[in-house]
Amino acid sequence: MEITLLKATALIYLAATIAALAGVALRGETPRRLLLGLVGLGLAVHVVSIGVRAMLVGALPAGSFAEGLSLLAAILVALFLVLQLRAPLLALGTVVMPIAFGLVLTASVTKGGAEPLPPILRSAWLPVHVALALLGDAVFAIACSASTLYLVQERRLKTHRGRGMRRRLPSLETLDRVAHTSLVWGLILLTLAIVTGIVWAHQAWGARSWVSDPKLLFSLCVWALYVILLQGRMTAGWRGRRAAQLTIAGFAVLVISLVGVNVLSLGQHAGAY
Repeated sequence: MEITLLKATALIYLAATIAALAGVALRGETPRRLLLGLVGLGLAVHVVSIGVRAMLVGALPAGSFAEGLSLLAAILVALFLVLQLRAPLLALGTVVMPIAFGLVLTASVTKGGAEPLPPILRSAWLPVHVALALLGDAVFAIACSASTLYLVQERRLKTHRGRGMRRRLPSLETLDRVAHTSLVWGLILLTLAIVTGIVWAHQAWGARSWVSDPKLLFSLCVWALYVILLQGRMTAGWRGRRAAQLTIAGFAVLVISLVGVNVLSLGQHAGAY
């Protein structure tokens, strides 16, 4: 049942992706209202599937790579909806929903049967560390989405193409502000996730086992890249295209670490989110 619900979620997110693209390409409010309806429905089905999984494993379903991807997608979609309450930036759905669809589709294909958490993961640190890490990744995904739209909008403005579509996309200033705010919060969450992860790893594995863990090294690389970017914005006035490109590059490193560590079974995080 849980896998069926997850596959249904993937189909709804795919439909939401199509609605988001139609909302940008076409005039009228119908595609936009359809987008919000589909996103809300998809998230509801998604939450039910996560709840079923949690009952099967008897804990937060974050012990495997597929479970982590599913949780990440749910948090990303929830953040997208929360953002709409503060500022109606439905155009972000053209990037956010394809990411969510890809995450859920991958999770539904790779997720195996429910298994109890390994003893080493049965800790009070699990929900704290995982929540911080997932929230940080989701916020960085929002920053990447805003930066991607920034580059699209900037190109259309320079080439004087798609005037109607340009009016339906947020302004460059708005996209830059959303990306910057998301980076600040993402960096805070990533810092807390790294700190809690180090404390937990020290308790679980000892001092020598986690120092050279590939996941930690990749996380530190992402952390350093975003620190440099934010420092550059404050001191060197980095804005616009350069900031957008670096934001996307940082998220690419994050994705590479997420996939590489699990596919290649590297370090202590191999096989888990």
